[in-house]
Amino acid sequence: MKILIVQTSFLGDTILSTPVIAALKKIHPDAELWMMTTPLSASLVKRDPLLKGVITYDKRGTDKGLTGLMRIRKRICEESFDRIYSLHRSMRTAILLRLCGSSPTRIGFANASLGLIYHQTQKRNPDDHDVIRNLSILAGECSLDSIETDLRLFAPDRPELDKSITGMLPDPRRYGVLTPGSAWNTKMWHWQGFRETARYLLKKGLDVVLMGTPSDREVSSKVAKGLNILDLTGKTGIDEAMYIMKNSAIAVCNDSMALHMTSAFKIPCVAAFCSTVPSFGFGPWKNRAVVVETELVCRPCGRHGKKRCPNGTEACMKKISQNEVIQAIEELLGN
Repeated sequence: MKILIVQTSFLGDTILSTPVIAALKKIHPDAELWMMTTPLSASLVKRDPLLKGVITYDKRGTDKGLTGLMRIRKRICEESFDRIYSLHRSMRTAILLRLCGSSPTRIGFANASLGLIYHQTQKRNPDDHDVIRNLSILAGECSLDSIETDLRLFAPDRPELDKSITGMLPDPRRYGVLTPGSAWNTKMWHWQGFRETARYLLKKGLDVVLMGTPSDREVSSKVAKGLNILDLTGKTGIDEAMYIMKNSAIAVCNDSMALHMTSAFKIPCVAAFCSTVPSFGFGPWKNRAVVVETELVCRPCGRHGKKRCPNGTEACMKKISQNEVIQAIEELLGN
């Protein structure tokens, strides 16, 4: 049997989908497993020993539009999959898989857009963590109680990485990672809080490494200004980011992909939840972690965060105190 897993959402969603790989291998031990995901997310899963191959779907770039859709359809058909499990619930994904014909068997979620075109559907419980929601696609084939739920990330070895990055890194377990950015502004704890946290870690005897995407450079530069810390924001690829996180002593981040990376590598983590809440299903998973948040009548203001605060106060971003975060770090690492 040949099986394709489809997850073309955000990076964090891909990480939270990885337990499905091991679960399918347990249910179908002789099956050949593939995954279709975005070019960035491909770096997260390409080293998984249970995957035979990865199909990249650059839906916002080279594969954008009808031409790209048909190109990916052809790629899927060439592999002659027997089953396709779609963890992504978008209309575009449903249409793409339907264009592949009546075979392979398509399995999706009941609340997916155009869910009726799947051969089989399973329900997702909105109250569950997203890891369990993803695994529920297999509910018709096994008991979820018997499935391993650890996240699966495989960081590269140091010699595989960019030497200009690894040459600057402190020794493993002697540094903390701060990721002050986010794709959504209202998910970002105020930069001054991250700056004071960096000061605390330095006083504690740990080095500090800042990470993030190129769009996070402005906020990281505010955090780093005048401090003896290593700012790698916008300078690392996914491979370097995984290696750095895996070898850190602790991480402090927002509700973002970095949080899920700490869960995958079992790194102690302090997670600031600003406009979103852990009950949405995207909180820490099976690592030692502390969530810091502020209870407000306006919170949460959206499921995925917003570009700007709806009421203009940014209270959820500013009212988390650095003392709460420092106390959480002491709880995780000891005084």
